[in-house]
Amino acid sequence: MQMVFHIGVHGTDDDRLLKTLLNNREWLLKNRTEIVPPSRHSGLFEQALMPLKGGPATIEMEEVILDALLTTDDPERVIFSTPTFMGAVGRIVGRDGLYPQIGNRVAALANLFPKYDSEFFVAIRNPATLLSDMLPRFKTGDYNVLMQGRHPLDLRWREAAQRMVQAAQGRRVVIWCHEDVPLIWPEVVRLAGDISPDAPLKDGMLYMHEILDSTGTEELRDAMSSRDQLSIAQRRELCTRLLQEHSVKEALDQPINLPGWTQELVDQVTDNYYRDVAEIAALPGVEFILP
Repeated sequence: MQMVFHIGVHGTDDDRLLKTLLNNREWLLKNRTEIVPPSRHSGLFEQALMPLKGGPATIEMEEVILDALLTTDDPERVIFSTPTFMGAVGRIVGRDGLYPQIGNRVAALANLFPKYDSEFFVAIRNPATLLSDMLPRFKTGDYNVLMQGRHPLDLRWREAAQRMVQAAQGRRVVIWCHEDVPLIWPEVVRLAGDISPDAPLKDGMLYMHEILDSTGTEELRDAMSSRDQLSIAQRRELCTRLLQEHSVKEALDQPINLPGWTQELVDQVTDNYYRDVAEIAALPGVEFILP
């Protein structure tokens, strides 16, 4: 059995993967894949993780957890998707930089089901837009508390990804950029659900519909319905053109409202992010979904 953990991160999904998979539940159930919503696993996982302290569950404990979680008989693939796997917003930054606990979290989740194969799916995001979006959701609203004394240029995804891969110990790790999801969303969903390329996919254009104006949405629907099947390259070419011509400006513009941040600093953080993405995409042990 494969245990699939979509672990966020904050501000990259808002349950869209969970909802999209649930909208494809009929196909998934026929192919022995069960989606476990957070309402069924969040409290149970926390109760199990605390006494384990990162160590592996016993066979007996593992079976008790599965009995409480699963509603189908003998699934081959079980999917969990929630940003709370990474904790509260205050965990985004720590003394060791961006998501310092991501490695420990990956190891702990894998150890809940040591008898089975675990896979980890995670979207990363430009730290500048990530912090700008998450600061209003931080319980104190205090930027300095959120930053834990770190300088913005210290926030590197490269180190966080390395911690995650090291903790995964050879388990599957799939990463993509949140900024790319309008172009790659069908591939993200199919990989997470192990949905075959020839299977119909509901809500594969979810992100495109959210950021296109009415003209672009209509053109996208016409293009998708007028052809039996577009290749991935053809679909991405179509989506790229529509985004250039018919995107809603407010959906793509991301204002950065952070204390002390200048445009020069935003540009530096963004440049570091692009460099980190290039390194992570080439990191052994990572499957990177590129647009």
